Amino acid sequence: MNPDFRGYVPIVGAIIGRDVVVVAASAGGVEALRSLLGGLPGDLRAAVMVVLHISPRAGSALPGILDRSGPLKAAAAQDGEPLRHGRVYVAPPDLHLLLDGDAVRLSRGPRHNGHRPAADPLFLSAAAFAGPRTLAVVLSGTLDDGARGCAQVESRGGLVAVQDPEESPFDGMPRAAIAATARPMVAGLADIAEWIVRQSDGAREVKGEAVDQELERELSPFYSAGALPRPPGDLSALTCPDCNGPLYEVPTSPNGHYQCIVGHAWSLESMIDGQGEAVERAFWVTILRLEERLHLLTRMLSTAQRHGQTVTARWLRRQVEQDRDTVKALRRLQSQSGWESPVAVTEGDRRR
Repeated sequence: MNPDFRGYVPIVGAIIGRDVVVVAASAGGVEALRSLLGGLPGDLRAAVMVVLHISPRAGSALPGILDRSGPLKAAAAQDGEPLRHGRVYVAPPDLHLLLDGDAVRLSRGPRHNGHRPAADPLFLSAAAFAGPRTLAVVLSGTLDDGARGCAQVESRGGLVAVQDPEESPFDGMPRAAIAATARPMVAGLADIAEWIVRQSDGAREVKGEAVDQELERELSPFYSAGALPRPPGDLSALTCPDCNGPLYEVPTSPNGHYQCIVGHAWSLESMIDGQGEAVERAFWVTILRLEERLHLLTRMLSTAQRHGQTVTARWLRRQVEQDRDTVKALRRLQSQSGWESPVAVTEGDRRR
């Protein structure tokens, strides 16, 4: 069933509290999450939704770790459960964590920036459903997942806080979120915890914006089991690293954002990272096919020699030698290439 975003358009001038806290982290994020949640009171007047980039095949001990980090009750999120103040909802492995009205939605929708769960789907859903009630928090992590979601939260009247990049073990996500927003609160974890408490305690007049069609289309793959609308933007010359489908470039994203027709979404940095992985996979597939061909050619050569087929054997011997040389060259090139992730380069530039 498709969500009715229109039912959650904030009324300009309404008095609300900021009671939906969405938090994202990646590399170095477990300790950051423990510190942040450990600084929040048990009677927090907000629900906290947490995404950490984790392996899809690994069981997650994160809910238990976070439950022991402070007075807030933390548990793995359950699809359809209502959102309650004073609770921490943790994204399970291989499932996106989303807001659906005032309830939790889990989705095995398309990966975003190469991840599931990912930060952007959570932040975008909070922007759509909670709007100015949203507090988005970005902690330690590489690349830029969450930056686009932060921009949408801010545009809908919500607020953004970012772990100080100077104290983040990995500062890619924090610096990307800072660059994508106009007025982020950049601070240490203790100060961010105090900020969350202050923002959730107060009631204030808000000015929110209606959900635009572009945001609705971007979120559709996570909520709909039916036919998906065409992605926003113009068709690019690029293909999706996940499914090889055509990519559309979203026009309103200043730093570049791409989405394929099944919903995989990529920032520029994550695209480069994904393409590097795709190139390496292609290398190994090519080497595998050549090794298989070499095995078959060697068998054919043995048969030809056994039957005295001199001309055929001579041709097969040349093919075997050529394929062996090709495999050696490819293995040497693969070992020397090491397509570098944009992490180190881009984060070095962001520090300037």
